[in-house]
Amino acid sequence: MMRQYELVERVKSYDPAADEEALNRAYVFSMKAHGNQQRASGDSYFSHPVEVAGILSEKKLDSASIVTGLLHDTVEDTVATMADIEGQFGGEVARLVDGVTKLSQLDLVSDRSMQAENFRKLVLAMSQDIRVLIVKLADRLHNMRTLNFIRSADKRRRIARETMDIYVPLAERIGIRDWKEELEDLAFAELNPDARSSILSRLDFLRKRGGDIVGRVLEELRGTFERNGVKADVSGREKRPPSIWRKMQRNNVGFEQLSDIMAFRVLVDTEEECYRALGVIHSNYRVVPGRFKDYISLPKPNGYRSLHTSVMGPFKERIEVQIRTWEMHDVAELGVAAHWQHKQGIPTDKRTEGMQYRWLRELLEILDHAGGAEEFLEHTKLEMYADQVFCFTPKGELQALPAGSTAVDFAYAVHTDIGNTCVGAKVNGRIVPLRTELRNGDQVEIITSKAQTPSPTWESFVVTGKARACIRRFVRGQQRREYTQLGREIVEKVFREEGYEFTLKAIEGVVKNFHCRTPDDLFAEVGEGNSTGTEVLHAVFPGSKKRGWRERMALRPRRKGKKRPVAIKGLTPGMAVHIAGCCHPIPGDRIVGIQTTGKGVTIHTIDCETLESFTDMPERWVDLAWDVEDEEARLHNARIKVIVANEPGSLGVLSTVVGREGGNISNLKIMDRSADFFEMLIDIEVGDIKQLTDIIAALRATSVINSVERAHV
Repeated sequence: MMRQYELVERVKSYDPAADEEALNRAYVFSMKAHGNQQRASGDSYFSHPVEVAGILSEKKLDSASIVTGLLHDTVEDTVATMADIEGQFGGEVARLVDGVTKLSQLDLVSDRSMQAENFRKLVLAMSQDIRVLIVKLADRLHNMRTLNFIRSADKRRRIARETMDIYVPLAERIGIRDWKEELEDLAFAELNPDARSSILSRLDFLRKRGGDIVGRVLEELRGTFERNGVKADVSGREKRPPSIWRKMQRNNVGFEQLSDIMAFRVLVDTEEECYRALGVIHSNYRVVPGRFKDYISLPKPNGYRSLHTSVMGPFKERIEVQIRTWEMHDVAELGVAAHWQHKQGIPTDKRTEGMQYRWLRELLEILDHAGGAEEFLEHTKLEMYADQVFCFTPKGELQALPAGSTAVDFAYAVHTDIGNTCVGAKVNGRIVPLRTELRNGDQVEIITSKAQTPSPTWESFVVTGKARACIRRFVRGQQRREYTQLGREIVEKVFREEGYEFTLKAIEGVVKNFHCRTPDDLFAEVGEGNSTGTEVLHAVFPGSKKRGWRERMALRPRRKGKKRPVAIKGLTPGMAVHIAGCCHPIPGDRIVGIQTTGKGVTIHTIDCETLESFTDMPERWVDLAWDVEDEEARLHNARIKVIVANEPGSLGVLSTVVGREGGNISNLKIMDRSADFFEMLIDIEVGDIKQLTDIIAALRATSVINSVERAHV
């Protein structure tokens, strides 16, 4: 463990103006606060904050950050309070410590909920001061270095998974490369020890078979640059096991098929020399197609700038070469921590200044739109993808998006309002569907309309967290309006059937009984099924008596053509039956039932995608069949997806064809629309699968119908 004077001397060595007195006080305060506490390793707990402070000092952080590293666990794990911290160390340190401190008491929440709440708090804190994240990463790095001392295998895996999902991407986003790689390697060792061991043993075998291949390639590259008059510092290393494993998974290849497991770095003095060095590499070695990336012209969001290329290098070895200036290298190694190196003479790059914080602003926008902490955590993971595409607005402004992003993702990246109102897109001047995936260099123009609103179907193809959060927020609002309207109709109907007058004033008097604030809140609860209209009636009129079911049934209007549900063979008598809303099975379909405790059996078609989630639960499956012996005619809802031409009379032709075949359209929802077509989901009342097949065949034969198929949504 580092001694007090050693820590102070290390900080003073790179920052002579550091607050030595505050460092000494923080060291003593933390030592006294943690007292006799011990870590799982048996070491004094105080060794942990000292190691964290040491890790921060390696990056030459300012004295306030070092003090925070020493104090970061005192409020959470000792009797010390935030008032104590602020009183002795000032408001700046208190804010940093509070940002790093986890929420220690969250009642009635799962481990995932607590993780999500902690992450939400961390994002809010680091948006005000990025040093909060740097201290948190140093804290996590030391915890991962000592992970093996935790006895519970489940707990070790949970911590490793959290590190891989959250802290590794965050370290990558702020550009501290060595922390990112070490965190990733330590987490990988816990999550997939067999794969890591196998990769290391194979790397060792290659070294023994090929000798010092890295050294021989380095010598050849240095000679190549020297012969071409380029002054360059060249270094090389093998890629780390997690990186090799990702490449094996992404390309679906075995270790033997990987050839570029060596990476070489070329450092030069100026940006012009970067491109000159690239020319030397490309003119002397055969280029691997599709592997060149120019991050100097198009920097990564964290400010990283470099040229990347893969070539068949010396000795016919496939290698990756990274070319950058010394200034770019400092940013690549230190990321935002390079800010504290500026005092040592490292200049800033005006083209990338502020870029590394843009992703943080986007996280805050996601936080505004997310429905809760867990949803925020889910969307944030989507936002922290490593692979990216770079696209341009019509004005030439750059938008960096995760790989696989669509025109809708681009629209939301430009502005939330543009995303909410987009109706179409032009990519490189050509109109394309909104679900079109974008490629590097695409110029994207978004077409908007004030009458447009986000479609729920967009969520199925967007990949950015911001887009998904905005769409879900709108859908939640739309669902609430629908639940509110439905709930009000249910309550009014119950009042009417039981012979009582319905008034909003009466409802306002009982909303608190249901833990609601307004009548609309209560109606939404009823519409969603969390409360019933009868419960509301009894709350308003406590002395009311529920009518018998025969009396209430007699009051209900009967709909022509609607009969009792068709009987199904294979069910236990009295068991509740639900028709699945995902696949809408009808007589003639092959069906299967899924049992749910307390809810009965849900009927699915045998090819329903939902059944995949029950593959490992065969005990819940029930073999069923339609009871076709009963000759009484009944109607069933079937759902189809139709793409119809956007021209006058198209919908009329569609409804005429359905009616001519004896079907009845019970519901119609437009999922997507453009200048050329409408995409719709249509619910049709039919007798059986034969009638539905006839309707689909008739629609396919109609000129205004582009396509029609059975829908499973």
